[in-house]
Amino acid sequence: MPALTDPRPIGVFDSGIGGLTAVRELFRQLPEESVLYFGDTARLPYGNKSGETVTRFALEVTSFLVRQNVKCIVVACATASSHALEALRARYDLPVVGAIEPAARAAVAASPGGRIGVIGTLATVGSGAYPQAIDRLLPGTQVLSRACPLFVPLVEEGWLDHDVTRQVAEEYLVELRNASLESLILGCTHYPLLAPLLGRLMGPSVTLIDAGAEAARATAHLLAQRGQLAPSGKAGRAAQHHFFLSDEPRRRSFARVAESFLGRPLPHVTVVDQTDLPWFERPHATPRTPDLETPR
Repeated sequence: MPALTDPRPIGVFDSGIGGLTAVRELFRQLPEESVLYFGDTARLPYGNKSGETVTRFALEVTSFLVRQNVKCIVVACATASSHALEALRARYDLPVVGAIEPAARAAVAASPGGRIGVIGTLATVGSGAYPQAIDRLLPGTQVLSRACPLFVPLVEEGWLDHDVTRQVAEEYLVELRNASLESLILGCTHYPLLAPLLGRLMGPSVTLIDAGAEAARATAHLLAQRGQLAPSGKAGRAAQHHFFLSDEPRRRSFARVAESFLGRPLPHVTVVDQTDLPWFERPHATPRTPDLETPR
């Protein structure tokens, strides 16, 4: 039988721009796929909010993406994955991939001695989602977790290699650096932008696990299994990417940081108009495209 294909885009969301690490991996692994990304910049960070609030936000964003006719949802946010994944899967009849299970599998594979560390937001670490996922895969594994709430605003600010960021990281990682870890899950999709700094502090013997990239790899595998990859070759069409934001951040700094996530120029960006009908119930966003060129 001929292989099945599905030209519809992949929907990805995060609280801000951290999920672009997952988008970058999707671009690398699935260059023919179109991606619709929603960054909930009006309501970030998710990591210091209650599970009920995070779940409501995740349902609203997913409702918006589903109305854009996506074929699957990638929850490129560990906080939303830890609190809202089951609610999303129960409500929507399409595949929903989270950031927890794929990263847990990668950490277990990289840690034959069962010494795994996790860093994440307050909500993610407080949920215990990563240790629970790891224990299902390798019962009895000792997991050392540390909340690093300041990392998200530092990344959104663009302070990736700043003295303040280094000092904060040194403070957060004291216990982890002394624990003889084999792997460290970067349990928030913002954190991979700090990977060079975190790698230097943890040392070469510790494998850093990028939760967003692992979610993207899991998505590629799932779509291939389901026969839902985009058509390739002459049967396909050029991938078309579109980014949506729920608020317009500072233009130049957003473009600079976002392009550092992607390693390429930004696709078209629309700021969603949240007036009139609830924005997540509208079939299409009302375009309000900001000037997001990176300064030369």
